[in-house]
Amino acid sequence: MNGPVLPEPDTTVCRDLAADLQGAGYTAEALRDAWGAAADDAIARGLRSPASRALGDREDPLAVLGRLLVLGMPQAAASVDRALPRAGAEGLVHLGLATVAAGEVRPLALVRPQSYADASGSGQWLIASDLDEAALGGPLPEDHVLGVGGASLTLAGLQLPTPAARGLDIGAGCGIQALRARAQVDHVVATDISPRALVFTRLNALLNGVTGIEVRSGSLFEPVAGEQFDRVVSNPPFVITPRVADVPAYEYRDGGMVGDDLVAAFVTGVGAHLAPGGVAQLLGNWETRNGIAGLERVRGWVASSPVPLDAWVVERESLDPLSYAELWVRDGGTLPGTPGFARLVDAWLDDFAARGVSEVGFGYLLLRRPLVGAPTLARYETLHTALAGDGLGAHLAAALDAHDRLGAVDDAGLAACILVVAPDVTEARHHLPGAEDPTVIELRQGGGFGRALGVDPGLAALVGACDGDLPVGVLIDAIADLLEVDAGALRTDLLPRVRELVFTGFLRFAD
Repeated sequence: MNGPVLPEPDTTVCRDLAADLQGAGYTAEALRDAWGAAADDAIARGLRSPASRALGDREDPLAVLGRLLVLGMPQAAASVDRALPRAGAEGLVHLGLATVAAGEVRPLALVRPQSYADASGSGQWLIASDLDEAALGGPLPEDHVLGVGGASLTLAGLQLPTPAARGLDIGAGCGIQALRARAQVDHVVATDISPRALVFTRLNALLNGVTGIEVRSGSLFEPVAGEQFDRVVSNPPFVITPRVADVPAYEYRDGGMVGDDLVAAFVTGVGAHLAPGGVAQLLGNWETRNGIAGLERVRGWVASSPVPLDAWVVERESLDPLSYAELWVRDGGTLPGTPGFARLVDAWLDDFAARGVSEVGFGYLLLRRPLVGAPTLARYETLHTALAGDGLGAHLAAALDAHDRLGAVDDAGLAACILVVAPDVTEARHHLPGAEDPTVIELRQGGGFGRALGVDPGLAALVGACDGDLPVGVLIDAIADLLEVDAGALRTDLLPRVRELVFTGFLRFAD
């Protein structure tokens, strides 16, 4: 089952529709206020009735458009025409977003407002995508184009907020990553194997008045053969899907390969398309197979790249095969207790068993082609705690800058540097009742990855003394005197850990 063919978006109609939506106060915040926070959260879980009930019989433009374009519910044509004075219901028809019959407008797609905040400021995107399961009342068509979800928002927030000339978005979908990239990148090529996805990408660029996004059809790096980019971003169709009959192959999540081969192909192939100093960022799954941990397999993919790459890979969560299978069967609209649910779960379990898979990891990959010389960054870590806040893109950029600066100085040079504690860092000390000295000293980040780090008194004293006044070496010598230990030995112990604290953002260079 596939969706209807979408027409090429008309620039004038897109402009009129965007102006109408803006005039109606059609924002994520306004809609959340209109139907309440609980109903708004329920929409993300596929429940639209709480929001509809909260709107009641309201016929103001915000309510009409919310029902039609967010909840996917038919509305009276006269009400839609009043809510969209420039585009009207016929404008939606012209864009392939709705049909009109017997005085009723029936949506064929959703157009949801999405708030964003990045280095350039905050605002709203209008994101058109296919109807979801709640609006369709059943499983998704295989060529479904997904709207903005948690994973796409995560990747958008991970993008480096630094300027670049040429960007590439592989597997563009509705175009959210290309839109985000254009805030910093002069020209973005957006690719996808799905013709529907490319139309939605063009449509969303027009709705948001964004130029400089070029769309191309094809898989992975085929559409950009021989080209290089300063920035590559991808939320690829990485979901591991059984290659057997009767298992839906959703284009938005399934790249048509076995297991995690698609992510492996991206990692081994992206280096040739990165300009020197270029960075690729993507989300992915990786399997733990036959006792070989997923992150170690990712390390092998990076090592297999014909173009040597810096790598920073973070595993955010891991699932056992059954949990993974249930997650993605439900995602396709087949729910527990409905026909086919158990059969689909069994197909996933058989597929995992055939490859000896015991766990599936999910996370973020940052790959960089060194500007000169050999790679110097090889970091593979597991961080399963909840993220502390926004701004991960800025955090990643700062960490890369810190890594490069640290690589340029030896221990003597680092000892001569002046450092300051990052403003989001706090310290906690835990004492046993009646004890004078703490049993645990812990440093915590309020931002970034929200790391928590246990430290000893020497490192805690050094961090506390980093106020931008004295060099690290001078501080270590003073702490050695205070603790009555050898200063040289303390330097040998602390300086490698200082490097880690600077990279992870607990400490910063003062200049």
